Amino acid sequence: MEYVPICRLNTQSVMHKSKINCWQFKRCGRQPGGSKAAEFGVCPAFIETRTHTINGGVNGGRACWAIAGTLCAGKVQGTFALKIGDCTACSFYVLVTLEESTTYVTGREILALLTSTNPSDSVRDDICD
Repeated sequence: MEYVPICRLNTQSVMHKSKINCWQFKRCGRQPGGSKAAEFGVCPAFIETRTHTINGGVNGGRACWAIAGTLCAGKVQGTFALKIGDCTACSFYVLVTLEESTTYVTGREILALLTSTNPSDSVRDDICD
């Protein structure tokens, strides 16, 4: 599956402004062309566009704890409810919460966005600013 950014015109500036994403920090190899992409598939955090810019990341790169199917400790993880205990002990999760501080978007808020049945809830006003 090809990564298609929501806002093609501003993708480069978003990439340069963004903070480190989970696939960069963890070096999991599940980004397109990565060493584990063929075995496990491209990571859902990399392709989840509804979470683009949340906590300063690209797509789900800084919201991975709320996205099912991410890779941790060499295993594909399940849903938020099944994995959040492990995620809160993760050094990347701790880094994001510290960096974002008062602007940190919580797992509960991210889940609300991902499970919303209202299409307008997934439209992010700040993507193309």
